[in-house]
Amino acid sequence: MPLMNDLRTELSILFGLSEPALKVHALKNLWAQRTDWLVREDLVLSNCSMGRPHKPTLKPPKQVPSRKPSSHEGLGALIHSVCHIEFNAINLALDAAWRFEHMPKHYYLQWAQVAFEEATHFELLSGLLNDMGFAYGDFDAHEGLWLMCEKTQDDVLARMALVPRTLEARGLDATPVIQDKLKRLTQPLTPYAQRALEILDVILRDEITHVQIGNHWYLWLCAKQGLNPQRTFLELSRTYRAPKIRPPFNEVARRLAGFTDEDLQALNEQAAMD
Repeated sequence: MPLMNDLRTELSILFGLSEPALKVHALKNLWAQRTDWLVREDLVLSNCSMGRPHKPTLKPPKQVPSRKPSSHEGLGALIHSVCHIEFNAINLALDAAWRFEHMPKHYYLQWAQVAFEEATHFELLSGLLNDMGFAYGDFDAHEGLWLMCEKTQDDVLARMALVPRTLEARGLDATPVIQDKLKRLTQPLTPYAQRALEILDVILRDEITHVQIGNHWYLWLCAKQGLNPQRTFLELSRTYRAPKIRPPFNEVARRLAGFTDEDLQALNEQAAMD
C-alpha cells in the first residue's frame, strides 16, 4: 500500500509512538514500502514530541546503579543499558529525518535507513533480555543522548556535529571495551554472554556506517556554508557544552566512519588538555 503522507511526515508520526514494540513494528512496515517513498524536502513540519514509554525510569547518569556483569542480573543490566541506547538511537534518526527541511533527498533516505537499522538492534537486544527473564524497562536508565538532541533541534549543522559525530561516535570507542569485559567473565562464555557479543558485532558494524553518514552531512554542510570543519566542530562543542570525548579511541573504526588523521589528532590533543 503506498504511503498516505510523504516520508518525513510518516517518520514524524513514528517518532511520536510511545510503545517500543509498536514503533519497531511500524518502522519495519515502513521500510518494506521503501520503493514507494516520496520525500518533500521543502515541507515544514510542526514540532512534535517524542513518544516516551512509561519505563524505564530515567535518572541522572551518576544515579543509575552499577552492577557487575558477572551475575545474571548484572549481565541483564549491561544488555539493558545498550538496549536503551539503541531505543534512543531510533528516535535520534527519526528526529534527524523529519525535523530539518531543505536538505537533499538522500539525507532523508539515509536517516530513515539508520532508524530501521537501530530498530533492528533494539529488537535483537530486547529479545535477548526477554530470553533472560527481563524486559526493556526493568532497569533504570539515563537520557544523555537525548538531551543533546533537544539542544540542537534548531540547527542541523550542530546536530550532525554533536550527535552522530560526537555522541554516537563514542559508541565506536565503547563497544570493544564492553566486548572485552564480556569475554573476561567466564570461559567458556554463557550462551547469553555469547549472544550479546554477537549482537554487539552487528551493532559496531552498522554504527560505523551511521557515524559515517553523520560525518558526511556535517562536512557537506560545512562546505556549503564555507566553514572550516575542525574549527567549527570545536566552536559548536563549546557553544552546546558537549561532553568531553575521552580515550581510548577506536581509531580503526573512526577512520572507517570518515574521521581524518587531523580529526583524530585534534581528539587526542583535546583529551590531553582535560
